Amino acid sequence: MGIDLPIIWAVIIAFGLMMYVVMDGFDLGIGILFPFVKDDRDRDCMMNTVAPVWDGNETWLVLGGAGLLAAFPIVYSFVLSALYLPLVLMLAGLIWRGVAFEFRFKADPDHKWFWTHAFAWGSYTATFFQGVALGSLINGFKVEGPSYTGGAFDWITPFSLFTGVGLTVAYALLGSTWLIMKTEGDLQRRMIELARPITLTLLAVIAIVSIWTPFAHPAVFKRWFTLPDLFFFAPVPVLVLAAAFGILHFLKRDTHSAPFVLALLLLFLGYSGLGISLWPNIIPPDLSIRAAAGPPQSLGFALVGALFIVPIILTYTAWSYYVFRGKVKVGDGYH
Repeated sequence: MGIDLPIIWAVIIAFGLMMYVVMDGFDLGIGILFPFVKDDRDRDCMMNTVAPVWDGNETWLVLGGAGLLAAFPIVYSFVLSALYLPLVLMLAGLIWRGVAFEFRFKADPDHKWFWTHAFAWGSYTATFFQGVALGSLINGFKVEGPSYTGGAFDWITPFSLFTGVGLTVAYALLGSTWLIMKTEGDLQRRMIELARPITLTLLAVIAIVSIWTPFAHPAVFKRWFTLPDLFFFAPVPVLVLAAAFGILHFLKRDTHSAPFVLALLLLFLGYSGLGISLWPNIIPPDLSIRAAAGPPQSLGFALVGALFIVPIILTYTAWSYYVFRGKVKVGDGYH
């Protein structure tokens, strides 16, 4: 039996993007929460919880993008053509917040406020346009043969703008639960207060997207509500509700890691639901994974490199989080 290289590469890219969403999600979430915390010492503490690891989180985004170019070059060309503006704005937000992250620690008191706002707005910009790109991907692209035939602003739709807002809420939940796990005292109590309404808001967002998506996309409706697929999808809403109410339950108790783990579960359920909805297509409505794959020789050659580099990334990521696994207190600093 031969190796199904397109499927293997689809799994690698999906894994890389999922790792990015998880690991850079709470990182971006910290910036999203900045406007809700007024004390500069608390903001310093928030940044210090990710200072030793934050720049490594974006390695997974590079892996996903490079893997897409190597394994599915036609998809890479479609995505860049259709989503050029939101992707450029997303990268601008990531660069701006990265600069602000470093400069804020070194700025004098008269200029620190500027970098505080820059870090927050860079986080909002990067997150919102990630969500817009996701919504546009679900909507699908206008293509004819190997070319994108849509316009430069086709990504601006009510659905894609809503997914941009929805991802902002999701990252805010990841950020608040991460800080509950990593901080203590008044800052931790503030994050607990914020996590409750954020959880309920995210639950409402998930419900709206879950209703909107199948009714706006007949192919998704057919996949969700026909047998036997319906039996596989039926547990998902139950698991989403269980995870959301589990977060609310543990926020009332002295269990600091459980809300973060359950927030990760919520994102994983949404991400896996997206994958199942699109399967076996990589770009809706009808560009399949196998049809979009590059030559087998290219896939095999690139796979050797991926099998070498992915374990290295996993190892240094796990090690860095292990080394800096403790609580961070106000006044501590890694910068």
